[in-house]
Amino acid sequence: METAVAHELTAGAPRGRLLLVDDEENILRSLRRVLRSGEWDIETAAEGTRALALVDSFAPDVVVSDFRMPGMSGVELLTRVKTRLPRTQRILLTGNADHLALEEAINRSEIFRFVSKPWNDAQLLLTVRSAFEQHRLIGENERLLRLTQEQNVELRQLNADLEARVGQRTLMLSRAKRDWELSFDAIETPMAVIEDGFVVRRANRAAAALSGRALTEIERRPLCHQFLFGRDTRCDGCPLHDDLAEPRASELKHGHRTYVAQAFPMGDERVAVCSYRDVTDERALTRRLVESEKMIAIGNLAGGVAHEINNPLGGILAFSQLMKREVGRSAGDLDSLGLIEESALRCKRIVESLLKFSRQPRAEDRRELDLARCMDDSLLLFRAQAHKHPKVTLDVDLGDEALGVYADGAQVVQVALNLLHNALQALPDFTGKLTVTAGVEDGFCFFSVRDTGCGIPEANLSRIFEPHFTTKPPGEGTGLGLSIAYRIVEDHGGHFHVESTVGQGSTFTVKIPRHRPSEGPPRS
Repeated sequence: METAVAHELTAGAPRGRLLLVDDEENILRSLRRVLRSGEWDIETAAEGTRALALVDSFAPDVVVSDFRMPGMSGVELLTRVKTRLPRTQRILLTGNADHLALEEAINRSEIFRFVSKPWNDAQLLLTVRSAFEQHRLIGENERLLRLTQEQNVELRQLNADLEARVGQRTLMLSRAKRDWELSFDAIETPMAVIEDGFVVRRANRAAAALSGRALTEIERRPLCHQFLFGRDTRCDGCPLHDDLAEPRASELKHGHRTYVAQAFPMGDERVAVCSYRDVTDERALTRRLVESEKMIAIGNLAGGVAHEINNPLGGILAFSQLMKREVGRSAGDLDSLGLIEESALRCKRIVESLLKFSRQPRAEDRRELDLARCMDDSLLLFRAQAHKHPKVTLDVDLGDEALGVYADGAQVVQVALNLLHNALQALPDFTGKLTVTAGVEDGFCFFSVRDTGCGIPEANLSRIFEPHFTTKPPGEGTGLGLSIAYRIVEDHGGHFHVESTVGQGSTFTVKIPRHRPSEGPPRS
């Protein structure tokens, strides 16, 4: 791993410089012979004084020195090298050095590695390469440190400028008159100041957006039910008392939206502040959560039923196989037993798919699996519903190539089933063709579901993955299926691709990485 990182950091870097120091000419020649295959220039010295001169002129990245030399020892030489070139990596060749000498080498010269004589050529070459990589990594760290320090200086200057601007802005704001209308307009809930007789004195921007009118129209002093809801008569359940004496809340209906209207009287002025909170989505979400709890209960029930069915299925399979092995069975009996065994195996696969689908997703459930097998499980569950619509043609082509992915099989089945059910519901009068394909493309395993249905308008394409967005009639969809599927696919490191033409159909393609991500364990 260290070698790979260093190679990335030094791609395109200049050749390294290596200095070999030993008082024996034969050893120097041997060292040069072993190390000449590396990507570096080599200089040699037979004693410490000559080596220090080369340190000044040659500026080596790595120095390999013998321990015992006349005049200046290897420890003394490498200590001076450390003083002159701190980044230079130092390797000491040792013969029969004692422990005190080794401790001195460690404490004084902080050597990178020891290499014992006689050395192993491959080990020596690897040690020198590691020393060069260490030198380059230290250089890169120093460069990054300098860059960080420069950026910190810039950041401090920017912070100082920002603080000066914030101070100036704060001073300006403190001197400015705080207009209550700005705060009133900033409130996201539609609000209006209503006078006696249901006349609108002031409304905020949210109220203007609700009414679809400009704030300037308030100068005409319209009545609140006219301004907000376009009604000629007072709203049913209006929270305003005739005398505006006390706060009151009630529920109003406008089109397909539901609002909780609250009126807060403002003293003796016979004026009230009214707010209109849209609770439509909130209540729809509550209903969907209730439905979700029901689906969880149904899933648990399905898992329990499937588990119980597994036991008698095992008995049917065992007895049918034993009866087929009995001598003297007629051909008709064997055919019947074969059909029993085949049907039992099919039921067993359906039960296994139900068990997988009913399980709650967990991070540890992700494993290497075959995407095509997941699609088979999905299609087994889907065909039970598709058989109710004989005018629907299902064309499946999962290919012959292995589709290995690292994923949670139950979640993949959930995504596939959602796309299949959406495609089925998109067919006019449940008449048309569904095409399911799978394969490998650009390092991703994919499966796609194509229908010949009504298609998706271009204006809705950018919203199909939004939670609670649906174009289906009430009771036929919650608007959560595609958003959940999108989250599952994104959590697996994959992505969606959607193509749709109104009147011709849609194609949903899901791509999942072919191999397990290398950066760590899968996300939960």
